[in-house]
Amino acid sequence: ELGLTPDRPFKKCARVVGDVLGKYHPHCDQAVYDALVRLVQDFSSKYPILNGHGNFGSIDDDPPAAMRYTETRLAEISQEAILKEIDLETVDFSPNFDGSQQEPNVLPAQLPFLILNGCTGIAVGMATSIPPHNLNEIVNGLLELIINPNLDEEKLIKIIPGPDFPTGGEVLLSNGINETYLKGKGSIPMRGVAHIEEVNPGKGKHKRTGIVITELPYQVNKSGWIEKLAEQVNDGKINGIADIRDESDRSGMRILIEIRRDSDPNKILKDLYRKTSLQCNYGAIMLALVNGQPIQLSLKNLLLNFLDFREKTIIRRTN
Repeated sequence: ELGLTPDRPFKKCARVVGDVLGKYHPHCDQAVYDALVRLVQDFSSKYPILNGHGNFGSIDDDPPAAMRYTETRLAEISQEAILKEIDLETVDFSPNFDGSQQEPNVLPAQLPFLILNGCTGIAVGMATSIPPHNLNEIVNGLLELIINPNLDEEKLIKIIPGPDFPTGGEVLLSNGINETYLKGKGSIPMRGVAHIEEVNPGKGKHKRTGIVITELPYQVNKSGWIEKLAEQVNDGKINGIADIRDESDRSGMRILIEIRRDSDPNKILKDLYRKTSLQCNYGAIMLALVNGQPIQLSLKNLLLNFLDFREKTIIRRTN
């Protein structure tokens, strides 16, 4: 309604937050802005559905600028795949909180954003935690299910082998992925990406070996991780580290850990995986509301439910 499409100029976030509060959701403005910020951050969402202009925080947990300074508009993926069919009688509308406007009960999404961007939430007696996934893999899985709705779950897992986190990192092969996809609940082990290289500290100094970390696991705060590692080095829990430097810049993440000359870098790397959150688990619970009922879904059922919804919206659009 504000006309914030990808081909139009950005508008202040305060304007968007004000509209949300006044028309649809009488809530605290900070909660609405926090939700908006998360939809812009490319390290929180695999496919951010809003574009942002200004400071929207960082992976170091720096806070975003106030809403009067930042600007936003729709990203192309949400313009095309979430809102394109909103005016074509594809979904039901109901009155807003004061009956002055109509709001959609659900958006006519053409892609399953619940599993593409992941989702975490807690309610009374239940919680959900769905990891993000790769667009190509999910679409290929959906195409296979359209051709053959009775597709074997094992074959589906070959098409969608695991989550795809926006911050990179490696997903370790384990039983956790199978449990998550077959039963709807499991623990997925993931670790950062590190390699060992020679570091040249400068003129007249001896070369040293260093561990360089270029990707951290999903939702691990970089500056917090470095701080905790420094504490463990000072307390003598991890030995053989001479220096820790954060050399990250616009081109990407780079954490350099200099190793003492008498220490084995491979042993220290194993210590980092074991004693810090460079390797950790993602506790997945694929719980979603199906016709108003919270149900723990397998990967196949989640995708079939989406296809069912998509079919209904296409029939309504055509009618």
